[in-house]
Amino acid sequence: MAILITGGAGFIGSVLAHELSSSGRNHLIIVDRLHSTDKWRNLRGMGAIDYIHADELFDKAHERLLSSVKFIFHMGACSSTTEMDVDYLMRNNVDYSKRLFSWATQRNVPIIYASSAATYGDGELGYDDNQSALGNLLPLNPYGFSKQLFDQWVLSQKRYPTFWIGLKFFNVYGPNEYHKGSMRSMVHKAFEQIQSGQEVRLFRSHKEGFADGEQLRDFIYVKDVVRAMVELMTQKRRGKSNHSGIYNLGTGKARSFNDLVRSTFSAMDKKVKITYIDMPEEIKNQYQYFTQAEMQKFHRLLPKFKFSTLEAGVTDYVRNYLSRPNPHYIA
Repeated sequence: MAILITGGAGFIGSVLAHELSSSGRNHLIIVDRLHSTDKWRNLRGMGAIDYIHADELFDKAHERLLSSVKFIFHMGACSSTTEMDVDYLMRNNVDYSKRLFSWATQRNVPIIYASSAATYGDGELGYDDNQSALGNLLPLNPYGFSKQLFDQWVLSQKRYPTFWIGLKFFNVYGPNEYHKGSMRSMVHKAFEQIQSGQEVRLFRSHKEGFADGEQLRDFIYVKDVVRAMVELMTQKRRGKSNHSGIYNLGTGKARSFNDLVRSTFSAMDKKVKITYIDMPEEIKNQYQYFTQAEMQKFHRLLPKFKFSTLEAGVTDYVRNYLSRPNPHYIA
């Protein structure tokens, strides 16, 4: 059985690939665009894999290899919330995803794909993953809009694979995010600032009711994200294919950026030093001050699943990855 992972050299995709490889599911097909980035480092240590450039996935040359695919994790996308080339996002995040989902449907291959909490916009309508209300959401940036369009397209289809799930990821942090530049988590950014002897810089609040650094996010550790996806794949094998749909994937507990940074200082055994800076004008109007996943639907499917606390996740990330010469995840 081959498992195909798009975005398999990226942040979440590579941690998932390592986890699957370590559990004996060692026929992995990694789909990505490596170019001249450091993403290749995320693939070290997991043994033999097949690699397909994302732009060549549907070429006839790969038909024989793809005929062995029995499960798809579609993690590949442009995930930058500051990307303003909407035509690029439409091609990369929407059209490509439609083509892959259609391919999975035609061959009845189960698929789990990455959506995003960015679809919820400013949160005015809440963070409930009720599919009947999905069309009312108003994303604040083109990235969220692209994910929203694909979710709506999926729900409009008349045919599906026997098992499919879209996961609205909230704020994921953890090892293998190092290539993401400005889109890295605040944990990694804070670690670098603390390590260089600086104060950690957080945005001032520009909204009444939120103190500086008290903007709230549903932070979720990448190991929990991957455990959840593997559990969901297992649910399919147990015959629970009637649970297909779109699900939130966060912890269900919002925490502040101050909490996140203080946990980073604590994990490094350093004294807390935070300074607050003005938010750039270009993101003020698309900034989320509060996110918190409604997780009842997820817990009905996986009632025994437990998430790491913020403190436990940050401590593991800092001490077992960021503080080591090789910070990459190897299961």
